[in-house]
Amino acid sequence: MAGTPVPAHCRVTGTMFSRTGVNGNYAIGFEARLPAAWNGRFFHQVNGGTDGSVATATGAVNGGGGLTNALKLGFAVVSSDAGHNGAQNAAGTANFGNDPQARLDYGYQAVGKVGPMAKALILAGYGKGPDRSYIGGCSNGGRHTLVAASRYPDQYDGYLVGNAGFNLPKAATANIGGYQRYLTLASTPGDASTGFTAAERTLVSNAVLARCDALDGATDGLVQDTTACQATFDLARDVPTCTGARDGSCLTAAQKTTIAGIFSGVTTSNGTKVYASWPWDNGLQTGGWSFWKFVVPSILDSVAVGQIFQSPPEDAATFVGPVFAATASVDQMVARINATAGAFTESAMSFMTPPNPSDLSQLKGRGAKVMVYHGTADPIFSADDTTAWYEALRRANGGNAGDFARYYRVPGMNHCSGGPATDQFDMLSPLVAWVEQGQVPGAVTASARGAGNAGGVNADLPASWSATRTRPLCPYPQVARYRGTGSLEDAASFSCQ
Repeated sequence: MAGTPVPAHCRVTGTMFSRTGVNGNYAIGFEARLPAAWNGRFFHQVNGGTDGSVATATGAVNGGGGLTNALKLGFAVVSSDAGHNGAQNAAGTANFGNDPQARLDYGYQAVGKVGPMAKALILAGYGKGPDRSYIGGCSNGGRHTLVAASRYPDQYDGYLVGNAGFNLPKAATANIGGYQRYLTLASTPGDASTGFTAAERTLVSNAVLARCDALDGATDGLVQDTTACQATFDLARDVPTCTGARDGSCLTAAQKTTIAGIFSGVTTSNGTKVYASWPWDNGLQTGGWSFWKFVVPSILDSVAVGQIFQSPPEDAATFVGPVFAATASVDQMVARINATAGAFTESAMSFMTPPNPSDLSQLKGRGAKVMVYHGTADPIFSADDTTAWYEALRRANGGNAGDFARYYRVPGMNHCSGGPATDQFDMLSPLVAWVEQGQVPGAVTASARGAGNAGGVNADLPASWSATRTRPLCPYPQVARYRGTGSLEDAASFSCQ
């Protein structure tokens, strides 16, 4: 991690629950890493995407290019493939979505099986079980963590949730719907990226900054006050309308209508929102943003929705992901991610999501803690969805959930990392301090990853920023505001208000 060695440890690998499924052999693969100088803590690393591989169990979950991880801090760490292998992620007859139990393992049951096994392994290895247990991940790993907070509130003391796709079936369906709408704008048929080009996205990003950058008291290339920005920026008013050819200096009327509709939330034919709205943020100009919007729907979302989330799945023998992404009915996708069929006795919206997302009363009652972060320019899982979840959690707890759950928006950050953002931070250490010493977390200092950064350079950083810019990430609903004096590159010049 960051070019430094990890401490001496024992690596244990294995499989659990081996079985013959409807279309092949399945097992839950895992690895555990048990450090020689163990700190008494356990970290369950939950992984991203559609799983299918046992990621190295280091417990690296802290934004972009983290400088430390749970293993380096002395945790025993476990990682798993959630019950299927990489070949079973591919479209076709071998896809794990054709096996009902594999779906359930991916959704939540593998986490429920691996955690107790890892604790037993720790007991066998050290002669004592963990003093404290933590779970965390980003993207689908954030989903796993938030599902565990709901389904397994007695298993962990701390939950670290990054850019959570806890409504993943809805998000993937909405991304396909948005992709189909971008295709209608495409100047090159079949290439969605030509419906909203890099130049046009930079144009909109600059317009967002012109309206929203100074709302926090500093013109610094960051939209810190995301909530105020959404009320301030208007695509129709703030971006020029083309009177001639598209040249990157304007948007056509059709582009404005379609893109504004995507940002407000893709809907079904009767106007029902499929997933969530999206914050206007200058992070939409990046290559990472365009990859998720214009490439992922045909190669990843199509397989996930068509074969893993729909009940029943598409015909595996004839399924073609890019064709599905371009032509599938949004209405039908929505119906089938909420449906059961035959052996598929749980819908995707049942097995992939927390059963009651805003009821964490059992977790709260145990004294467990939750820290959540989400990049405001995440192009696949919307920060608006996480904000809505946290608002519901607050309402369910008398208007304040901050005594057990804290939410941090990361301005400008794309999906788990990147974007024009200070995306390098450590939330595991404050989570541990909260759980074990009762130190309630406030601002978390985040750094830019400019030239020379030990965790790797973030190619999306504006040239005008210091390579070592820092900012406070504030617990929602607070916003980092400029104090009026001091360097714009220094977190100390800002306060959470």
